[in-house]
Amino acid sequence: MFYERVGDPRTPEGKQALLEVSPLTHAARITKPLLIGQGANEQRVRKSESDQIVAAMKAKGIPVGYVVFPDEGHGFERPENNQAFFAIAETFLSVHLGGGYEPIDEAELAASSMVIEAGRRWLPGLPAEGGGRN
Repeated sequence: MFYERVGDPRTPEGKQALLEVSPLTHAARITKPLLIGQGANEQRVRKSESDQIVAAMKAKGIPVGYVVFPDEGHGFERPENNQAFFAIAETFLSVHLGGGYEPIDEAELAASSMVIEAGRRWLPGLPAEGGGRN
């Protein structure tokens, strides 16, 4: 069913269709800051694919925040991880869109599995190095 809905990589036509819509194919066109939250166990968009987008953005000097949750898959199911990601998203948006943000609670971050893989400088209000398992 997934191949029918999205594309079948086993056929030349399907592979081409997937390539045409792949974010990596269009990474050079990204011009705005981006925050990526990745579940390390994600089966649809693998961590290696997010790693590639992050590398492409860093090479172009575009601000990118990249947080990984080792114990998550597609969507964040643990409430602690959801809370941590929402806090990080709020700070990232405040930097790039303006406005304020609620202080990040160190205990909430410590309860999550979040690892900050890139863009710590775009995430104000984090505790000293190590907060969020970095």
